[in-house]
Amino acid sequence: MTSGPPLVLTVAGSDSGGGAGIQADLKTMLALGVHGMSVLTAVTAQNSRGVQGVWELPVDAVRAQYRAVVDDIGVQAVKTGMLASAALVETVAELLADTGAPVVVDPVGVSKHGDSLLAEAALDSVRTKLLPRATVATPNLDEVAQLTGVHVVDEGDMRAAAGAVLSYGPRWALIKGGHLPSGGDAVDLLTDGSEEHWLRAPRHDNRHTHGTGCTLASAVASGLAKGLPVPEAVRGAKEYVTGAIAAGFALGEGIGPVDHGWRFRD
Repeated sequence: MTSGPPLVLTVAGSDSGGGAGIQADLKTMLALGVHGMSVLTAVTAQNSRGVQGVWELPVDAVRAQYRAVVDDIGVQAVKTGMLASAALVETVAELLADTGAPVVVDPVGVSKHGDSLLAEAALDSVRTKLLPRATVATPNLDEVAQLTGVHVVDEGDMRAAAGAVLSYGPRWALIKGGHLPSGGDAVDLLTDGSEEHWLRAPRHDNRHTHGTGCTLASAVASGLAKGLPVPEAVRGAKEYVTGAIAAGFALGEGIGPVDHGWRFRD
């Protein structure tokens, strides 16, 4: 294999508005100096106002895309996003089992606009098949509640949330506190059950935050592909996402995206 940038594979859905999903993942990877590759799991009709339609790809199409990339090109990290059905979750978990690269699982359940992106029947597969494959799981507070039943209402609840997520088998849990009703810092907790890292950043007064979860998970995967330890990869990803949120811009009539290229602007 010729030398080149680290290789990262995203397994996720498409966002036709370009702010989240595969599109956000690949923009993030480019911005962070890795080569992004993709396995498309679903096509969405989506814009700044919400998700108008979702069409899952067949399991065979997902498997074929994954094998085509991994068997020929290889990967240094994998990031998973929208996996709408139990069949897709189980297929991807099976593919990850023999890949031998770090895996970042973003257990996408609900879009920024409140649209469901994960069938109720798939939740158990996420818990028992996918999360055990994760090097880092990156749920937001809504996804923590959906997966574990733990409702985080303040910073003090985040440790219990992390413990509940870790009980399903990921090596590390990154509990994202961006949805906490607080005017202070945006606080995240990264832990493997023994060491804890509390990550704080200024909370920007910007409603244009579409794609933050996809962007953060892809940034973590990019750091892991470069060989960074998990805490360092997560810290760098948090810094990148914080800047992208600060630079988020209006698009259409609803919630605009973060700016994946903020570091390149004047």
